[in-house]
Amino acid sequence: MAYDGPYSIDPLVASFLDRAPALFIDGGFVASDGTATIAVHDPSSGKVIAHVPDATPADVDKAVCSADTAFQDGRWRHMRPADRERILMRFAELVVERGEAFAQLETLEQGKGIAISRMFEVGASSEWMRFVAGMTTKITGRTFDTSLPGGPQHWTTYTRREPVGVVAGIAPWNFPMMIGLWKVMPALAAGCSVVLKPSEVTPLTALMLAEMAIQAGVPAGVFNVVTGFGAGAGTALTSHPKVAKISFTGSTATGKAIGRSAMDQMKRLTLELGGKNPAIVLKDADLAKVIPGLMAGGFLNGGQVCAAASRVYVEALLYDDLVGALSAAISGMSVGAGMDANAQVNPLVSAAQQAKVLSYLDDARSQGADLVTGAAVPDQGYFVSPTLVLNPAESLKLTREEVFGPVLGITKVASADEALQRANDSALGLGASLWTSNLDAAMNLTQRMEAGTIWVNAHVFIDPAMPFGGYKQSGIGRDFGVDWLEAYTETKSICISH
Repeated sequence: MAYDGPYSIDPLVASFLDRAPALFIDGGFVASDGTATIAVHDPSSGKVIAHVPDATPADVDKAVCSADTAFQDGRWRHMRPADRERILMRFAELVVERGEAFAQLETLEQGKGIAISRMFEVGASSEWMRFVAGMTTKITGRTFDTSLPGGPQHWTTYTRREPVGVVAGIAPWNFPMMIGLWKVMPALAAGCSVVLKPSEVTPLTALMLAEMAIQAGVPAGVFNVVTGFGAGAGTALTSHPKVAKISFTGSTATGKAIGRSAMDQMKRLTLELGGKNPAIVLKDADLAKVIPGLMAGGFLNGGQVCAAASRVYVEALLYDDLVGALSAAISGMSVGAGMDANAQVNPLVSAAQQAKVLSYLDDARSQGADLVTGAAVPDQGYFVSPTLVLNPAESLKLTREEVFGPVLGITKVASADEALQRANDSALGLGASLWTSNLDAAMNLTQRMEAGTIWVNAHVFIDPAMPFGGYKQSGIGRDFGVDWLEAYTETKSICISH
Protein backbone atom coordinates (compact mmCIF):
# COMPACT_ATOMS: atom_id res chain seq x y z
CA MET A 1 0.00 0.00 0.00
CA ALA A 2 1.15 3.55 -0.65
CA TYR A 3 2.55 5.65 2.18
CA ASP A 4 0.37 8.71 2.79
CA GLY A 5 2.15 10.27 5.77
CA PRO A 6 3.44 13.84 6.08
CA TYR A 7 7.12 13.04 5.48
CA SER A 8 9.03 12.64 2.25
CA ILE A 9 10.29 9.07 1.95
CA ASP A 10 13.02 7.41 -0.04
CA PRO A 11 11.82 6.00 -3.41
CA LEU A 12 13.07 2.53 -2.41
CA VAL A 13 10.83 2.62 0.67
CA ALA A 14 7.84 3.81 -1.36
CA SER A 15 8.40 1.07 -3.92
CA PHE A 16 8.83 -1.58 -1.23
CA LEU A 17 5.58 -0.62 0.51
CA ASP A 18 3.71 -0.49 -2.81
CA ARG A 19 4.74 -4.07 -3.58
CA ALA A 20 2.78 -5.42 -0.59
CA PRO A 21 5.61 -7.47 1.01
CA ALA A 22 5.10 -11.24 1.08
CA LEU A 23 7.05 -14.13 2.59
CA PHE A 24 10.63 -14.55 1.37
CA ILE A 25 11.32 -18.21 0.58
CA ASP A 26 13.82 -19.91 -1.72
CA GLY A 27 15.24 -16.67 -3.08
CA GLY A 28 12.12 -14.61 -3.71
CA PHE A 29 8.85 -13.24 -2.43
CA VAL A 30 6.01 -15.75 -2.39
CA ALA A 31 2.37 -15.65 -1.38
CA SER A 32 1.24 -17.27 1.84
CA ASP A 33 -0.60 -20.56 1.89
CA GLY A 34 -3.29 -18.76 3.92
CA THR A 35 -5.22 -15.53 3.66
CA ALA A 36 -4.64 -13.93 7.07
CA THR A 37 -2.54 -10.77 7.17
CA ILE A 38 -1.00 -8.55 9.84
CA ALA A 39 -1.22 -4.77 9.74
CA VAL A 40 1.98 -2.80 10.25
CA HIS A 41 1.44 0.59 11.90
CA ASP A 42 3.31 3.88 11.97
CA PRO A 43 3.71 4.38 15.75
CA SER A 44 3.69 8.17 15.44
CA SER A 45 0.15 8.21 14.08
CA GLY A 46 -1.29 4.72 14.45
CA LYS A 47 -1.93 4.57 10.70
CA VAL A 48 -1.46 1.33 8.78
CA ILE A 49 1.50 1.50 6.39
CA ALA A 50 1.63 -2.12 5.18
CA HIS A 51 0.21 -5.62 5.53
CA VAL A 52 2.29 -8.80 5.71
CA PRO A 53 1.19 -12.45 5.73
CA ASP A 54 0.48 -14.27 8.96
CA ALA A 55 2.43 -17.37 7.94
CA THR A 56 0.75 -20.74 8.30
CA PRO A 57 2.52 -23.91 9.48
CA ALA A 58 2.65 -24.93 5.82
CA ASP A 59 4.44 -21.67 4.98
CA VAL A 60 6.96 -22.26 7.76
CA ASP A 61 7.51 -25.82 6.61
CA LYS A 62 8.17 -24.58 3.08
CA ALA A 63 10.74 -22.08 4.37
CA VAL A 64 12.52 -24.59 6.61
CA CYS A 65 12.58 -27.23 3.88
CA SER A 66 14.02 -24.66 1.48
CA ALA A 67 16.75 -23.88 4.01
CA ASP A 68 17.40 -27.56 4.68
CA THR A 69 17.65 -28.41 0.98
CA ALA A 70 20.14 -25.58 0.51
CA PHE A 71 22.15 -26.86 3.46
CA GLN A 72 22.13 -30.49 2.41
CA ASP A 73 23.21 -29.89 -1.19
CA GLY A 74 26.04 -27.65 0.00
CA ARG A 75 25.37 -24.68 -2.28
CA TRP A 76 26.49 -22.37 0.53
CA ARG A 77 28.45 -24.37 3.12
CA HIS A 78 30.64 -26.05 0.49
CA MET A 79 31.46 -22.76 -1.19
CA ARG A 80 35.03 -21.56 -0.69
CA PRO A 81 35.21 -19.58 2.58
CA ALA A 82 36.82 -16.69 0.73
CA ASP A 83 33.86 -16.57 -1.66
CA ARG A 84 31.33 -16.66 1.18
CA GLU A 85 33.25 -13.90 2.91
CA ARG A 86 33.22 -11.78 -0.26
CA ILE A 87 29.45 -12.23 -0.64
CA LEU A 88 28.78 -11.28 2.97
CA MET A 89 30.99 -8.22 2.61
CA ARG A 90 29.00 -7.27 -0.47
CA PHE A 91 25.81 -7.74 1.57
CA ALA A 92 27.18 -5.22 4.08
CA GLU A 93 28.02 -2.81 1.26
CA LEU A 94 24.47 -3.01 -0.09
CA VAL A 95 23.06 -2.24 3.34
CA VAL A 96 25.20 0.89 3.45
CA GLU A 97 24.35 1.87 -0.13
CA ARG A 98 20.63 1.58 0.65
CA GLY A 99 21.15 2.93 4.15
CA GLU A 100 18.67 5.77 4.01
CA ALA A 101 15.92 3.44 2.80
CA PHE A 102 16.64 0.97 5.61
CA ALA A 103 16.75 3.77 8.20
CA GLN A 104 13.45 5.26 7.07
CA LEU A 105 11.71 1.89 6.88
CA GLU A 106 12.92 1.08 10.40
CA THR A 107 11.65 4.40 11.74
CA LEU A 108 8.31 4.12 9.95
CA GLU A 109 7.54 0.69 11.41
CA GLN A 110 9.27 0.93 14.79
CA GLY A 111 8.95 4.61 15.70
CA LYS A 112 12.54 5.36 16.78
CA GLY A 113 14.21 8.61 15.79
CA ILE A 114 15.62 8.68 12.28
CA ALA A 115 19.05 9.63 13.63
CA ILE A 116 19.05 6.49 15.79
CA SER A 117 18.00 4.38 12.79
CA ARG A 118 20.81 5.82 10.72
CA MET A 119 23.36 5.41 13.52
CA PHE A 120 22.44 1.95 14.81
CA GLU A 121 20.32 0.06 12.28
CA VAL A 122 22.53 1.06 9.36
CA GLY A 123 25.86 2.37 10.69
CA ALA A 124 26.37 -0.06 13.58
CA SER A 125 24.78 -2.98 11.75
CA SER A 126 27.19 -2.65 8.84
CA GLU A 127 30.11 -2.83 11.29
CA TRP A 128 28.69 -6.01 12.82
CA MET A 129 28.18 -7.43 9.35
CA ARG A 130 31.78 -6.82 8.35
CA PHE A 131 33.08 -8.18 11.65
CA VAL A 132 31.17 -11.44 11.20
CA ALA A 133 31.88 -11.69 7.46
CA GLY A 134 35.59 -11.65 8.28
CA MET A 135 35.15 -14.65 10.55
CA THR A 136 34.05 -16.81 7.60
CA THR A 137 37.66 -17.53 6.67
CA LYS A 138 38.82 -18.05 10.25
CA ILE A 139 36.91 -21.13 11.40
CA THR A 140 39.51 -23.49 12.81
CA GLY A 141 39.94 -26.81 14.58
CA ARG A 142 42.81 -28.09 16.72
CA THR A 143 45.35 -30.89 16.58
CA PHE A 144 46.51 -32.60 19.76
CA ASP A 145 48.53 -35.50 21.06
CA THR A 146 46.68 -38.33 22.76
CA SER A 147 47.69 -41.00 25.29
CA LEU A 148 46.15 -43.85 23.30
CA PRO A 149 47.99 -47.21 23.00
CA GLY A 150 51.22 -46.96 21.07
CA GLY A 151 51.75 -43.28 21.78
CA PRO A 152 51.03 -40.16 19.76
CA GLN A 153 53.27 -41.24 16.85
CA HIS A 154 50.63 -43.85 15.94
CA TRP A 155 47.67 -41.48 16.00
CA THR A 156 46.58 -38.31 14.26
CA THR A 157 43.81 -36.57 16.16
CA TYR A 158 42.16 -33.27 15.41
CA THR A 159 38.88 -31.39 15.55
CA ARG A 160 36.76 -29.76 12.87
CA ARG A 161 34.07 -27.14 13.36
CA GLU A 162 31.14 -27.80 11.04
CA PRO A 163 27.95 -25.75 10.51
CA VAL A 164 25.13 -26.95 12.71
CA GLY A 165 22.44 -26.91 9.99
CA VAL A 166 19.26 -24.88 9.69
CA VAL A 167 19.10 -21.95 12.11
CA ALA A 168 15.84 -20.39 13.28
CA GLY A 169 16.41 -16.74 14.13
CA ILE A 170 13.69 -14.89 16.04
CA ALA A 171 14.22 -11.15 16.33
CA PRO A 172 12.42 -8.63 18.55
CA TRP A 173 10.77 -5.35 17.66
CA ASN A 174 13.06 -2.87 19.42
CA PHE A 175 16.00 -3.06 16.97
CA PRO A 176 14.51 -5.38 14.34
CA MET A 177 17.08 -4.81 11.61
CA MET A 178 20.22 -4.85 13.73
CA ILE A 179 19.22 -7.77 15.96
CA GLY A 180 17.86 -9.62 12.94
CA LEU A 181 21.32 -9.36 11.41
CA TRP A 182 22.81 -10.66 14.66
CA LYS A 183 20.88 -13.86 13.94
CA VAL A 184 21.47 -14.08 10.20
CA MET A 185 25.11 -13.08 9.82
CA PRO A 186 26.82 -15.56 12.19
CA ALA A 187 24.63 -18.35 10.81
CA LEU A 188 25.68 -17.51 7.26
CA ALA A 189 29.33 -17.00 8.21
CA ALA A 190 29.38 -20.46 9.80
CA GLY A 191 27.94 -22.04 6.64
CA CYS A 192 24.41 -22.59 7.95
CA SER A 193 21.10 -21.81 6.30
CA VAL A 194 18.66 -19.60 8.17
CA VAL A 195 14.96 -18.86 8.54
CA LEU A 196 14.37 -15.51 10.20
CA LYS A 197 11.08 -14.62 11.88
CA PRO A 198 10.91 -10.94 12.75
CA SER A 199 8.40 -9.60 15.23
CA GLU A 200 4.92 -9.30 13.78
CA VAL A 201 5.04 -5.64 14.84
CA THR A 202 8.18 -4.80 12.80
CA PRO A 203 8.57 -7.24 9.90
CA LEU A 204 9.53 -4.95 7.03
CA THR A 205 13.29 -4.44 7.31
CA ALA A 206 13.85 -8.20 7.59
CA LEU A 207 12.11 -8.73 4.26
CA MET A 208 14.17 -6.01 2.59
CA LEU A 209 17.36 -7.53 4.06
CA ALA A 210 16.58 -10.92 2.52
CA GLU A 211 16.15 -9.30 -0.86
CA MET A 212 19.50 -7.52 -0.50
CA ALA A 213 21.22 -10.77 0.51
CA ILE A 214 20.17 -12.42 -2.74
CA GLN A 215 21.39 -9.41 -4.70
CA ALA A 216 24.73 -9.74 -2.90
CA GLY A 217 25.08 -13.35 -4.05
CA VAL A 218 23.70 -15.45 -1.20
CA PRO A 219 22.18 -18.50 -2.97
CA ALA A 220 18.44 -19.03 -3.03
CA GLY A 221 17.13 -20.96 -0.04
CA VAL A 222 19.99 -20.01 2.27
CA PHE A 223 18.22 -16.96 3.81
CA ASN A 224 14.46 -17.10 4.23
CA VAL A 225 11.99 -14.87 6.10
CA VAL A 226 8.57 -15.80 7.47
CA THR A 227 6.29 -13.24 9.07
CA GLY A 228 3.66 -14.01 11.67
CA PHE A 229 2.74 -14.17 15.32
CA GLY A 230 4.85 -16.02 17.83
CA ALA A 231 2.11 -18.45 18.84
CA GLY A 232 1.63 -19.51 15.22
CA ALA A 233 4.59 -19.02 12.92
CA GLY A 234 7.06 -18.78 15.80
CA THR A 235 6.01 -22.05 17.38
CA ALA A 236 5.93 -23.82 14.01
CA LEU A 237 9.45 -22.61 13.33
CA THR A 238 11.09 -23.41 16.66
CA SER A 239 9.48 -26.86 16.85
CA HIS A 240 10.26 -27.88 13.26
CA PRO A 241 12.31 -31.11 13.27
CA LYS A 242 14.69 -29.81 10.58
CA VAL A 243 15.72 -26.78 12.64
CA ALA A 244 19.01 -27.56 14.39
CA LYS A 245 19.55 -24.32 16.31
CA ILE A 246 17.44 -21.47 17.66
CA SER A 247 18.71 -17.96 18.29
CA PHE A 248 16.09 -15.91 20.13
CA THR A 249 16.05 -12.41 21.55
CA GLY A 250 13.00 -11.41 23.57
CA SER A 251 11.25 -11.79 26.89
CA THR A 252 12.38 -14.23 29.56
CA ALA A 253 8.97 -15.90 29.64
CA THR A 254 9.00 -16.60 25.90
CA GLY A 255 12.64 -17.68 26.02
CA LYS A 256 11.86 -20.22 28.71
CA ALA A 257 9.00 -21.65 26.65
CA ILE A 258 11.25 -21.92 23.60
CA GLY A 259 13.96 -23.55 25.69
CA ARG A 260 11.62 -26.19 27.10
CA SER A 261 10.35 -27.02 23.61
CA ALA A 262 13.86 -27.10 22.15
CA MET A 263 15.06 -29.63 24.70
CA ASP A 264 12.53 -32.16 23.41
CA GLN A 265 14.58 -32.35 20.22
CA MET A 266 17.92 -31.27 21.74
CA LYS A 267 18.14 -28.19 19.53
CA ARG A 268 21.06 -25.86 20.14
CA LEU A 269 20.08 -22.58 21.78
CA THR A 270 21.20 -19.01 22.20
CA LEU A 271 18.76 -16.99 24.30
CA GLU A 272 19.23 -13.27 24.96
CA LEU A 273 16.39 -12.40 27.31
CA GLY A 274 15.10 -9.66 29.57
CA GLY A 275 16.98 -7.19 31.70
CA LYS A 276 16.22 -5.11 34.79
CA ASN A 277 19.51 -3.34 34.62
CA PRO A 278 20.89 -1.38 37.60
CA ALA A 279 23.13 1.66 37.63
CA ILE A 280 25.12 2.36 40.79
CA VAL A 281 26.13 6.01 41.26
CA LEU A 282 28.72 6.52 43.98
CA LYS A 283 29.17 9.82 45.81
CA ASP A 284 32.43 10.58 43.99
CA ALA A 285 30.87 10.19 40.51
CA ASP A 286 31.18 13.04 38.01
CA LEU A 287 27.64 14.30 37.38
CA ALA A 288 28.79 15.84 34.11
CA LYS A 289 29.21 12.25 32.88
CA VAL A 290 26.38 10.64 34.85
CA ILE A 291 23.52 12.82 33.58
CA PRO A 292 24.09 12.39 29.81
CA GLY A 293 25.08 8.78 30.45
CA LEU A 294 21.83 7.94 32.22
CA MET A 295 19.78 9.92 29.71
CA ALA A 296 21.22 7.73 26.95
CA GLY A 297 21.23 4.56 29.03
CA GLY A 298 17.66 5.01 30.23
CA PHE A 299 15.85 6.73 27.37
CA LEU A 300 17.56 5.60 24.15
CA ASN A 301 14.84 4.30 21.82
CA GLY A 302 12.25 5.24 24.43
CA GLY A 303 13.84 2.88 26.93
CA GLN A 304 13.00 -0.04 24.63
CA VAL A 305 16.47 -1.54 24.97
CA CYS A 306 17.17 -4.86 26.68
CA ALA A 307 20.28 -3.44 28.34
CA ALA A 308 18.71 -0.06 29.24
CA ALA A 309 19.34 1.43 32.66
CA SER A 310 16.20 0.84 34.68
CA ARG A 311 17.12 0.98 38.37
CA VAL A 312 19.44 3.74 39.60
CA TYR A 313 20.95 3.48 43.10
CA VAL A 314 22.66 6.70 44.11
CA GLU A 315 24.52 7.53 47.29
CA ALA A 316 22.75 10.16 49.38
CA LEU A 317 25.30 12.92 48.82
CA LEU A 318 24.50 13.11 45.09
CA TYR A 319 20.82 12.15 45.17
CA ASP A 320 19.22 15.60 45.12
CA ASP A 321 21.56 16.99 42.48
CA LEU A 322 21.08 13.95 40.24
CA VAL A 323 17.29 14.03 40.51
CA GLY A 324 17.22 17.78 39.85
CA ALA A 325 19.43 17.50 36.77
CA LEU A 326 17.53 14.55 35.31
CA SER A 327 14.18 16.24 35.97
CA ALA A 328 15.31 19.33 34.10
CA ALA A 329 16.71 17.25 31.25
CA ILE A 330 13.53 15.24 30.61
CA SER A 331 11.28 18.30 30.85
CA GLY A 332 13.23 20.04 28.10
CA MET A 333 13.14 17.23 25.53
CA SER A 334 11.37 17.89 22.23
CA VAL A 335 8.57 15.52 21.21
CA GLY A 336 7.64 14.23 17.78
CA ALA A 337 7.54 11.47 15.20
CA GLY A 338 10.65 9.46 14.53
CA MET A 339 10.86 10.95 11.03
CA ASP A 340 11.22 14.40 12.63
CA ALA A 341 15.01 14.65 12.99
CA ASN A 342 14.67 17.25 15.77
CA ALA A 343 12.41 15.18 18.03
CA GLN A 344 14.04 13.61 21.10
CA VAL A 345 10.96 11.85 22.51
CA ASN A 346 9.53 9.46 19.94
CA PRO A 347 6.59 7.04 20.17
CA LEU A 348 6.83 3.55 21.55
CA VAL A 349 6.50 0.72 19.08
CA SER A 350 2.81 -0.12 19.47
CA ALA A 351 -0.43 0.65 21.23
CA ALA A 352 0.04 -2.52 23.27
CA GLN A 353 3.49 -1.47 24.47
CA GLN A 354 2.23 2.03 25.28
CA ALA A 355 -0.60 0.54 27.34
CA LYS A 356 1.81 -1.80 29.14
CA VAL A 357 4.17 1.01 30.16
CA LEU A 358 1.29 3.26 31.25
CA SER A 359 -0.10 0.41 33.35
CA TYR A 360 3.17 0.26 35.32
CA LEU A 361 3.00 4.01 35.93
CA ASP A 362 -0.67 3.86 36.92
CA ASP A 363 0.11 1.09 39.39
CA ALA A 364 2.91 3.17 40.88
CA ARG A 365 0.65 6.24 41.23
CA SER A 366 -2.09 4.20 42.84
CA GLN A 367 0.39 3.12 45.52
CA GLY A 368 1.54 6.66 46.23
CA ALA A 369 4.83 6.67 44.34
CA ASP A 370 6.51 10.01 43.62
CA LEU A 371 6.67 10.44 39.84
CA VAL A 372 8.43 13.17 37.87
CA THR A 373 7.11 13.39 34.32
CA GLY A 374 8.97 14.95 31.43
CA ALA A 375 7.83 16.73 28.31
CA ALA A 376 4.14 16.65 27.41
CA VAL A 377 3.25 14.18 24.66
CA PRO A 378 0.44 14.17 22.08
CA ASP A 379 -2.66 12.01 22.27
CA GLN A 380 -2.16 10.75 18.72
CA GLY A 381 0.36 7.94 18.34
CA TYR A 382 1.94 5.70 20.95
CA PHE A 383 3.81 8.25 23.07
CA VAL A 384 4.80 8.01 26.74
CA SER A 385 6.58 10.87 28.46
CA PRO A 386 9.97 10.11 30.05
CA THR A 387 9.35 9.50 33.74
CA LEU A 388 11.41 9.30 36.92
CA VAL A 389 10.07 7.25 39.84
CA LEU A 390 11.69 8.47 43.04
CA ASN A 391 12.57 5.95 45.73
CA PRO A 392 10.14 3.33 44.37
CA ALA A 393 8.90 0.78 46.88
CA GLU A 394 10.05 -2.81 46.45
CA SER A 395 6.37 -3.80 46.18
CA LEU A 396 5.88 -1.89 42.93
CA LYS A 397 5.72 -3.97 39.77
CA LEU A 398 8.02 -1.55 37.97
CA THR A 399 10.67 -2.12 40.64
CA ARG A 400 10.90 -5.85 39.89
CA GLU A 401 9.72 -6.29 36.30
CA GLU A 402 11.16 -5.17 32.97
CA VAL A 403 9.13 -2.13 31.90
CA PHE A 404 10.76 -1.63 28.48
CA GLY A 405 9.81 2.02 28.32
CA PRO A 406 11.11 5.50 29.24
CA VAL A 407 10.97 4.94 33.00
CA LEU A 408 13.86 5.31 35.45
CA GLY A 409 13.56 4.34 39.11
CA ILE A 410 15.96 6.37 41.26
CA THR A 411 16.66 5.19 44.80
CA LYS A 412 18.72 6.91 47.50
CA VAL A 413 21.12 4.56 49.30
CA ALA A 414 23.40 5.00 52.29
CA SER A 415 26.47 3.21 50.91
CA ALA A 416 28.06 1.38 48.01
CA ASP A 417 27.39 -1.92 49.76
CA GLU A 418 23.67 -1.17 49.98
CA ALA A 419 23.65 -0.19 46.32
CA LEU A 420 25.39 -3.45 45.39
CA GLN A 421 22.97 -5.56 47.42
CA ARG A 422 19.96 -3.89 45.78
CA ALA A 423 21.49 -4.06 42.33
CA ASN A 424 22.08 -7.81 42.60
CA ASP A 425 18.64 -8.46 44.10
CA SER A 426 17.03 -9.49 40.82
CA ALA A 427 16.30 -12.66 38.91
CA LEU A 428 17.76 -10.97 35.85
CA GLY A 429 21.37 -10.09 35.10
CA LEU A 430 21.87 -8.74 31.59
CA GLY A 431 23.70 -5.44 32.10
CA ALA A 432 24.72 -2.99 34.82
CA SER A 433 26.76 0.15 35.22
CA LEU A 434 28.92 1.74 37.89
CA TRP A 435 29.60 5.47 38.07
CA THR A 436 32.64 6.48 40.09
CA SER A 437 35.95 8.35 39.96
CA ASN A 438 37.58 5.79 42.27
CA LEU A 439 39.62 3.14 40.46
CA ASP A 440 39.68 0.83 43.49
CA ALA A 441 35.88 0.97 43.75
CA ALA A 442 35.56 0.26 40.03
CA MET A 443 37.84 -2.77 40.19
CA ASN A 444 36.23 -4.14 43.35
CA LEU A 445 32.53 -3.61 42.66
CA THR A 446 32.53 -4.75 39.02
CA GLN A 447 33.75 -8.15 40.19
CA ARG A 448 30.82 -8.40 42.61
CA MET A 449 28.05 -7.18 40.27
CA GLU A 450 25.93 -9.96 38.78
CA ALA A 451 25.50 -9.12 35.12
CA GLY A 452 26.83 -10.24 31.76
CA THR A 453 28.06 -6.77 30.78
CA ILE A 454 29.15 -4.08 33.23
CA TRP A 455 29.99 -0.55 32.17
CA VAL A 456 31.98 1.93 34.24
CA ASN A 457 31.08 5.60 33.70
CA ALA A 458 28.96 4.62 30.71
CA HIS A 459 25.89 2.51 29.97
CA VAL A 460 24.39 0.56 27.05
CA PHE A 461 27.37 0.76 24.64
CA ILE A 462 28.15 -2.51 22.85
CA ASP A 463 30.67 -3.58 20.22
CA PRO A 464 31.07 -6.57 17.87
CA ALA A 465 34.29 -7.58 19.62
CA MET A 466 32.74 -7.62 23.11
CA PRO A 467 30.71 -10.74 24.05
CA PHE A 468 27.15 -9.96 25.08
CA GLY A 469 24.64 -12.03 27.04
CA GLY A 470 23.12 -12.49 30.45
CA TYR A 471 23.60 -13.95 33.89
CA LYS A 472 20.75 -15.71 35.71
CA GLN A 473 17.42 -15.57 33.85
CA SER A 474 18.67 -13.07 31.29
CA GLY A 475 19.71 -15.78 28.89
CA ILE A 476 21.95 -18.62 27.77
CA GLY A 477 25.05 -18.21 25.64
CA ARG A 478 26.88 -15.19 24.26
CA ASP A 479 26.71 -13.26 21.02
CA PHE A 480 29.60 -11.27 19.48
CA GLY A 481 33.31 -11.65 20.03
CA VAL A 482 35.88 -13.94 18.44
CA ASP A 483 34.02 -17.06 19.58
CA TRP A 484 30.64 -16.03 18.17
CA LEU A 485 30.52 -18.70 15.48
CA GLU A 486 31.04 -21.53 17.94
CA ALA A 487 27.33 -21.35 18.77
CA TYR A 488 26.54 -22.04 15.10
CA THR A 489 28.90 -24.98 14.66
CA GLU A 490 29.40 -28.47 16.02
CA THR A 491 32.80 -29.78 17.10
CA LYS A 492 33.75 -33.06 15.47
CA SER A 493 36.70 -35.03 16.81
CA ILE A 494 38.59 -37.17 14.27
CA CYS A 495 40.95 -39.90 15.44
CA ILE A 496 43.14 -41.74 12.86
CA SER A 497 45.21 -44.79 13.70
CA HIS A 498 48.31 -45.36 11.54
